[in-house]
Amino acid sequence: MDFSLQTYYPIFLFLAVVIAFCIAAMLAAHLVGPKKHTPVKDMVYESGMDPISDARQRYDVKFYLIAILFLVFDIELLFLYPWAASYQIVGKDSDNSVLMVLPRQIQGVVFWEVLAFLVTVVVAYVYAWRRGVFKWR
Repeated sequence: MDFSLQTYYPIFLFLAVVIAFCIAAMLAAHLVGPKKHTPVKDMVYESGMDPISDARQRYDVKFYLIAILFLVFDIELLFLYPWAASYQIVGKDSDNSVLMVLPRQIQGVVFWEVLAFLVTVVVAYVYAWRRGVFKWR
């Protein structure tokens, strides 16, 4: 294999353009930006709230419930990706039968296991819905 520096010229050129763009954008923001400092402009800004009171404010439990439900359903859906990817066709055998990632002997079992998994997800969603987790009062 021939590793000459010539093959890396496009990468070096791309990096040079990116670095030049970053430096130009920072210089333009510094030169064009406002320079008058006022107490309002120098005040800390955090999450859309002015820091004029105690930082230990109480949050409603609904925010945490929605976050936890999002994580639970997001993680559960991540388990479906390997299952869906395992049903792809790899090729053909010598006797022209289709080869898949999952052997045919366990495809039925895996299908019913994933169906039970999805039923569990739906039951959890209906339970959360019935308990009023998604209602914002």
